[in-house]
Amino acid sequence: MRATLIHDGPVTLDPDWLRRRFAAGAPARAPVYGDQGVDIARPAARRPASVLVPIVTRAEEMTVLFTRRTVHLKHHSGQISFPGGRAEAMDAGAEGTALREAREEIGLDLARVEVLGRLPEYHTRTDFRVTPVVALVAPPFELRLDAHEVDEAFEVPLSFLLDPANHQRHAREFQGRQVPYFAIPYRDYYIWGATAGMLVNLYRFLAGAAVTS
Repeated sequence: MRATLIHDGPVTLDPDWLRRRFAAGAPARAPVYGDQGVDIARPAARRPASVLVPIVTRAEEMTVLFTRRTVHLKHHSGQISFPGGRAEAMDAGAEGTALREAREEIGLDLARVEVLGRLPEYHTRTDFRVTPVVALVAPPFELRLDAHEVDEAFEVPLSFLLDPANHQRHAREFQGRQVPYFAIPYRDYYIWGATAGMLVNLYRFLAGAAVTS
């Protein structure tokens, strides 16, 4: 159930350490604001959305649960993402949005979910400001995927995602210019863009820990 985080020094992560870290509330170190080139002068004009960052507390090793979006969706089709979507009027804040979307998209039993806290908002080129809500998910659980939105759900070891050696920087052409982005490839999965940027923010938040193991 443990993963090792190394920044200023080694820290051994487990669910209790994560609870203390989020309770301490210290900010992330130099968080990624959003997609490269997003206008930082107009954040309030973007549509609010939330995603759930589900850390699964498996006995052998903690993992993070991801989805692969279906190819026909309007935004981020075919990409790897967290369960989530735009805020609705009936949602109880960012946490309510993230939990509702996780239940709708992958059928996650919310009785197995313990919300820890939020990461910094991530602003996308598709005009959303996304609040990542980090939570622990206790096995066992069964998922029921919404076939309209989700092709696949899978897990990646938390230790792999928190290793800065796996945080790659690439660039692609967008509207006639080269735009850099983060990527964290894992086996046959290519985690990139907003999802990778939020994972980098998770690493920076945990690496700036004000509590010890």
